[in-house]
Amino acid sequence: MPMIDAYAAAGTFADKHQLAVDLATAVMRIEGVPDIPMFRRNTAAFVHELAPDSIANVDGERTYVRVQVLTNSGALDRDKQLAVVRQLTDIIATAASDPTIADRTWVLLTEAPEGGWGLWGHAHTNVELVAAARAEIAALSNGGAGS
Repeated sequence: MPMIDAYAAAGTFADKHQLAVDLATAVMRIEGVPDIPMFRRNTAAFVHELAPDSIANVDGERTYVRVQVLTNSGALDRDKQLAVVRQLTDIIATAASDPTIADRTWVLLTEAPEGGWGLWGHAHTNVELVAAARAEIAALSNGGAGS
């Protein structure tokens, strides 16, 4: 149930909503969680537009994108880390209509500590998240609506 934040200068992306959908969808698919409401409703991306003069490298260049992906602890093994960075970079370049922005896109992978994933007003451990997912899958299998 990752949270994704993409930061770029205003005007970098023509369709910020579609970018948010594409980023969230990619990470959910790579993470490999079940396609159930619990994960669909709680995997989200936020696109943050910054004033162009609020971004710079040492030389003053400002055409950069930063994407931060927050997952629960241990959600991404090494192969998944590589896939997330590659695919999100590609999604950013496509959304910006600028293939060269891939060279200026930073993807930061961050893990919430055990017990540090707040959902439904509770700080969940990984065991609790897995139990909630299993309960929802069982409810859906029995004709229930899930969470």
